[in-house]
Amino acid sequence: QVHLVESGGGLVQAGGSLRLSCAASGNIVSIAPINWYRQAPGKQRERVATITSGGSTNYAASVKGRFTISRDNAKNTVYLQMNALKPEDTAVYYCNNLANWGQGTQVTVSS
Repeated sequence: QVHLVESGGGLVQAGGSLRLSCAASGNIVSIAPINWYRQAPGKQRERVATITSGGSTNYAASVKGRFTISRDNAKNTVYLQMNALKPEDTAVYYCNNLANWGQGTQVTVSS
């Protein structure tokens, strides 16, 4: 079982940036793909971004061009750089690998 720990959430004004981190207990290349999901109050959890073992990335349409997923293999950490944040990006953000989920980190964007 892979253990995932998110960090980096917080309160930011609209237009600002945050970088989330997901530290994995396993080798992040061998356990890939790794996903970032988010869940806003009263809404379903949605996939935001994915990075594959080969390093390919893909994004939800709502964040494409603003968010970037990346990884540091040496640190077994996956990042989500979030720029040009909007109030509708407010949610709990989760790191995911197969059936494994982190505890989530809250991101709040004020208008």
